[in-house]
Amino acid sequence: MSNFDQFHLDFYQSNYTIDDQEEGYSSYGSNESLYGSKKSQTDQPPASGFASSEMLLSSQSYTGQILQPTCSPNTHLGYVDGFDEEPPLLEELGINFEHIWQKTLTVLNPMKPADGSIMNETDLTGPMIFCLALGATLLLAGKVHFGYVYGMSAIGCLAMHALLNLMSVPGVSHGCVASVLGYCLLPMVILSSSAVVFSLQGIPGTLLALLIIGWCSLSASKIFTSALAMEGQQLLIAYPCALLYGLFALLTVF
Repeated sequence: MSNFDQFHLDFYQSNYTIDDQEEGYSSYGSNESLYGSKKSQTDQPPASGFASSEMLLSSQSYTGQILQPTCSPNTHLGYVDGFDEEPPLLEELGINFEHIWQKTLTVLNPMKPADGSIMNETDLTGPMIFCLALGATLLLAGKVHFGYVYGMSAIGCLAMHALLNLMSVPGVSHGCVASVLGYCLLPMVILSSSAVVFSLQGIPGTLLALLIIGWCSLSASKIFTSALAMEGQQLLIAYPCALLYGLFALLTVF
């Protein structure tokens, strides 16, 4: 037994003291607590972030009912008042039936003075209708000339636009020229409608065609002089207009 006790004492003999062991334990514990505190700080989000998000969610919470939504007084929406204050759809599209009717009456009565403020608008609703009506009446007479009608209309508008910009001081837009020339095409629709009933290839047809050409050119020149303030130049404007409407008359007669 004595030998075994001596061996036991020799085997466990060391210079390690209890004070060193306690110091090691305390340092290890402090390091572990420091690491744990850092980990808890990194894992835990800041309190201000939670507060701001909660306040944001509470301020934007929905307070309405089903099929009866209510808006918060802090929200600024443009459609709160509904659709009562919105303009009509035709007004947004630029279609004014009153102006169309006034322009039509001005064209039908060449002696009536034209309103320059209305005639200076780029309204293409009436011209498109009259171009389609001219092509449709020519089609009823057995003449498929839709391409000629649109082609001569486009070339005539460009030529008149260049001529009027050279003659007038304020100038004119393409839309205004197309609008006036298109509205003044209405008497030509009357000529093409008469071609459906009887033939225009004769003296009565030629005289009627000349009358319609003078009617169209007189109405167009009157509107251009009132809209562009070109007093004393109506005959100068009526001549190129008569050449343009003469081409439409040739399509109608022949």
